[in-house]
Amino acid sequence: MTAPLAPAIVLDRATFSYGGTPSLVGVTASIGAGDAVALIGPNGSGKSTLLKGMLGLVPLVDGTVSVLGAQPRAVLGRIGYLPQSDELDPEFPVSLAQVVMMGRYRALGLARWPGKSDRQAVAEALEKVGLADQGGRRFGDLSGGQQQRGILARALTGQPQILLLDEPFNGLDRTNREALLATLKGLREEGVTVVTSTHDLELAREACTHVMLLNRHVVAFGPLESTLTLPQIERTFEDVGVEIDQHMVTTLPHEHG
Repeated sequence: MTAPLAPAIVLDRATFSYGGTPSLVGVTASIGAGDAVALIGPNGSGKSTLLKGMLGLVPLVDGTVSVLGAQPRAVLGRIGYLPQSDELDPEFPVSLAQVVMMGRYRALGLARWPGKSDRQAVAEALEKVGLADQGGRRFGDLSGGQQQRGILARALTGQPQILLLDEPFNGLDRTNREALLATLKGLREEGVTVVTSTHDLELAREACTHVMLLNRHVVAFGPLESTLTLPQIERTFEDVGVEIDQHMVTTLPHEHG
């Protein structure tokens, strides 16, 4: 019998703070290898804080965080990260392939030029995001959605075991949305663990296996079908006066018992 895979991410009463009042309190969860987890909650609920906490970028003031069996900063080379906003200037005269190659710089260091394996990694990453034929184009000439997918490709060049995405679908048109969904499904099939923050309940249902509902603490965490329910969504958003979209209300499962 094959031994079960160790969890990719384990949080035990993890509390994060930028200073002063904690931004996110007492998170306990075990995320399995190959799981895809949607982080859902109102603005300021701690979604981005949790993603950065998994990278070791936000101070952990209580509890523990283990990523791939180690402290987050010890395994950064095995984690891909797509921030909510990227600082890359689209007017900078670089090609899409050059932007994606930036994801190899950590492995390259200062003393080595990109070689055949690096160029192959860039080509494979562009293939995964559906932009294999766009590598030579100037990055600033791409659509916003294509730029977003290109930045995701940059995160994939290190062949990460874990991929952390902060609102990756914001502002995407239907074509780019579907392309990104296909990319995430393909990564899941490869066994990559994906954690993504989103306000899009439909996206969570299409792309994820698990859901974590947040509002400065964990409201609920578990498999999608038993966790993304109307009562739990309402509990998550009850103190911010947000009305749940009626279309999504009709498609969400209701709790029983």
